[in-house]
Amino acid sequence: MDINCFFYRAGSFLKYFFKSGYWKGHRIHSPFVFYVVSELLFEKTPFYAFKKTDAARNMLLKSKERITVKTLGAPSVDQRSTKKVKKLVEQGSIPARYGKFIFRLINHFGLKNILELGTGTGLGTLYLALPDSHNKITSIEGNPQLHRVAANLFETVGVNNVNLIHGTFERVLPDVLANTEKLDFVFFDGNHQLEPTLQYFEMCLSKSHNESIFVFDDIHWSQEMEEAWEMIIANPRVTVSLDLFRLGVVFFRKECTKQHFVIRY
Repeated sequence: MDINCFFYRAGSFLKYFFKSGYWKGHRIHSPFVFYVVSELLFEKTPFYAFKKTDAARNMLLKSKERITVKTLGAPSVDQRSTKKVKKLVEQGSIPARYGKFIFRLINHFGLKNILELGTGTGLGTLYLALPDSHNKITSIEGNPQLHRVAANLFETVGVNNVNLIHGTFERVLPDVLANTEKLDFVFFDGNHQLEPTLQYFEMCLSKSHNESIFVFDDIHWSQEMEEAWEMIIANPRVTVSLDLFRLGVVFFRKECTKQHFVIRY
């Protein structure tokens, strides 16, 4: 356990807590942002697909399989070289409430062409794939054992619209983007370092459009990730951004006034 890393994240959460506001959309004057926060972020109506994601999470939490974790990006707080799948889900997989928010974003805005950088166990990928079986999801994972775990999960759940690619982002991403006309949604969930995060953002930005949505996981993971987040939301193409502590969400809608919201969630 990296104690310095732990205390840094604890301090980041305290800063976020006291800075955050706009709970359930209160005091948000932008109609677009008010809808996203009040109707999508805090929506409680369950979708049938959530039964599948909840069942998949429970299945992974019962797994006794242990895999080698070769970190390709920033190290985890828990730096053991091998971990149980259960521990990976507990420590790293996206919590259900955030995953369901991503699901609602994709479902509501009809986002079809989706890219995920960092498949992990595949649990987070389900929230990208299940809104519509016709959606096209490309997910890249550099760890071969995690790639196998995710592939098995998709087969078990019956998800057939994920193109799961094994390889590093540096090697695979250029070819993926070269064969992609546009990106409607990108989930950045790997290599939590400043320069790579900004590099992948700029690369994907070339395929974005007015209705695209980019979501970044662990924006308060480290000082580097916080710096990357600040640079991302300062980009002239980004108009609206939401800081949910765990996730950072950016929109590119030209009809919206550039604003940054720290939402207590």
